Amino acid sequence: MTVPPEELELAAAFPPAERDRWREMVRGVLRKSGAATDDTPLDEIDALLTHDSYEGVPIAALYTAEDTAPGRPGLAPYVREVRPDGEGLAGWDVRQRHAHPDPAAIREAILADLETGATSSWLVLGPAGLPVASLADALRGVHLNLAPVVLDAGSATPEAADAFLALVTERGQRRDAKGNLGADPLGLRARTGEPAALDTAAALAVRCAREFPGLRAITVDATPHHDAGGSDADELGAAVAAGVAYLRALTEAGLTVDAAFGQLEFRFAVNADQFLSVAKLRAARRLWTRVAEVSGAADGTARIHAVTSSAMMTRRDPWVNMLRTTVAAFAAGVGGADAVTVQPFDARLGLPDGFSRRIARNTQTLLMEEASLARVVDPAGGSWYVERVTEDLAEAAWAWFTEIERAGGLAAALDSGLVAGRLAATWERRRGDIARRAAPLTGVSEFANPVEKLPERPPAPEPPGGGLPVVRYAQDFEALRDRADAHAEATGSRPTVFLATLGPVAVHTARASFAANLFQAGGIATVTGEPAEFAASGTSVACLCSSDRLYGERAEDAARTLKDAGAARVWLAGKGSFDGVDGRVHAGCDAVEVLETTLHDLGVR
Repeated sequence: MTVPPEELELAAAFPPAERDRWREMVRGVLRKSGAATDDTPLDEIDALLTHDSYEGVPIAALYTAEDTAPGRPGLAPYVREVRPDGEGLAGWDVRQRHAHPDPAAIREAILADLETGATSSWLVLGPAGLPVASLADALRGVHLNLAPVVLDAGSATPEAADAFLALVTERGQRRDAKGNLGADPLGLRARTGEPAALDTAAALAVRCAREFPGLRAITVDATPHHDAGGSDADELGAAVAAGVAYLRALTEAGLTVDAAFGQLEFRFAVNADQFLSVAKLRAARRLWTRVAEVSGAADGTARIHAVTSSAMMTRRDPWVNMLRTTVAAFAAGVGGADAVTVQPFDARLGLPDGFSRRIARNTQTLLMEEASLARVVDPAGGSWYVERVTEDLAEAAWAWFTEIERAGGLAAALDSGLVAGRLAATWERRRGDIARRAAPLTGVSEFANPVEKLPERPPAPEPPGGGLPVVRYAQDFEALRDRADAHAEATGSRPTVFLATLGPVAVHTARASFAANLFQAGGIATVTGEPAEFAASGTSVACLCSSDRLYGERAEDAARTLKDAGAARVWLAGKGSFDGVDGRVHAGCDAVEVLETTLHDLGVR
């Protein structure tokens, strides 16, 4: 029997959901942990579950229609390039990065990528990649009218652009070649400290607009700000500041406002923080639409190239990078990126091999072809959470952009140290969270394998420095692992901590496992036994592991036994204070400091 739709009750059979009722239930849970009491007002419950992102955007536990930013998702101002009629739903540009110094190797890799899923190529030239003189050789066999090429030549951009345009002219493809010359003097200033030659970039843009209509000249690369430890708002605000500086230079060079807008492409990093990365790309379009409004441009749609974050990639347990880049690529697709680059999982180890490049390509193919991610207009549109965070992130980025403008523009803000100071402050906050494992790194700060064997890769060319610092989220833990590994190789013995367990296995297993996990994050092995067995362990550092009740009964005697047997330091897994215990390891402790201290006590230089 078929029930008419108008007679279906569905959710109508349940009582209506009310926010205060939800708050009451949450208060009951928080009361058990001591975070709230029966007297805690309901209007304070939301704040107890809210935390701020690194740019100060509040991230709440629950969003409703009353929290949502005004506006209609999917309609102007557009936060995704495709229009509500579905135009542009064929998928994004799968852009593979190449930085090999050998033109034959690059040519082989490019052709293999284009035949198996990639749709464009991102070429690094100059000291950090392919010699400019080898560009034509590397692109032999590549159809420039079908497979766009994006250049990234740093200080060699004028020479690389001339070489590429000469190649396009030689092939008779001045009207239909596609790609981007990659001029980005402000990005180069951020990376290397070199003066920003905006007039050279503007001249290239004028030439492209007049002679090569399928080519853009400018890449607004905001990833140096991300790689220096910046937040999403830091990156977005700097990108808008750079974009506005380029618009001024291009219009002064003779281009119309609309033509100048058409010469720019933005590059942003996306990481494993899925929803913030989605909101970041949507906010980027929101911001650039506002710039277009005040500039009088007919179309202010930002063209966005999303790259999986270099800062989040790890050398240790590099296979976990596949999970990180998959989440980041998903966020890029949901956020509406026009082009996406997934970094190979072995990028931190050197030049990637064919297998890792194939995994990077296939990640995007699966998202588009199997998950049909590109067949939905603005997938995040209408999510109360994403809409609110998009607007909050855009506001925070706009505030940073206007501060940069008040300082004289991005070049002046870089020269004065304003940008570096803000990025350093953001990085220190994130670095502290990583050290305390509040921002865990699987395979590095959590669940590390001290004796893993890493795949070997040829070394990659080092990019020039001298500008903003380059940080990696895993750098502190990986430095500790390097020290421990060097010690193990030199002495034939890995640094070891003795886990002194008290009571039966069921009582001490949880804290012994926690302590072992923590010490292994620094490349330190662990052995387990009772305190009386410490002398035979051959180490000088111990950690007591048991329950709070047994600590009260036996911790001080156990610590005395360990010290009498030669322990230089006795840790305790937990938060209790007892005579003879030198320090505590617990959830939220500074794991980097604990590991530094332990390696020092074990004689590891």
